[in-house]
Amino acid sequence: MRQIHIAISDESLVIREGLQSVFSRYQFIHRISHAPTLDALEKLLQRTTIQIVIINPYVIQSNQSQFLQLKNKNECIKWIGMLYSHFTSGMLAKLDGTIDIFDTGEAIAAKLLKWIESGSTENSLQSKEILTERETDVLKHLADGKSNKEIADKLNISINTVITHRKNISQKTGIKSVSGLTIYAVVQNLISLDNF
Repeated sequence: MRQIHIAISDESLVIREGLQSVFSRYQFIHRISHAPTLDALEKLLQRTTIQIVIINPYVIQSNQSQFLQLKNKNECIKWIGMLYSHFTSGMLAKLDGTIDIFDTGEAIAAKLLKWIESGSTENSLQSKEILTERETDVLKHLADGKSNKEIADKLNISINTVITHRKNISQKTGIKSVSGLTIYAVVQNLISLDNF
């Protein structure tokens, strides 16, 4: 998976730095830029390629026309709202998705992967590396909490093969933890939340 560049647009330095700290743990995120205002964001977008903008809807609320112009000029970018207070559904409808300030790092990473993989364009990411059928089977069993030995027994393969599949899954998704892979499996509709 190609690495991405994210911009964080929020007036709060604490929020921007906090999100940067969370995002810096994930291999698929190559670079993180800050833009406290729409004007700063516009200048940033003129000089660099960004795949995802995480933006506080409050930044949009004060100047919706400027935001819509910016969004229309940059159709390849996914615009993700960062929620830590209530916003109207009309305001949120202008965005491609939302993350919540209370989401875990793994949940945010899974959402980012989902948004990256949906509707990639030439200026965006290359097409995602698709998991093989067997890797998908291993991922489903991992998400169900099965051990490597249990997965090997269930799929009639060796434990070494399971470990190889796990390495491939982690490499393709950029997610190493079982909890992160579980969230990824839910986001990709490989398993249902009803299983938990």
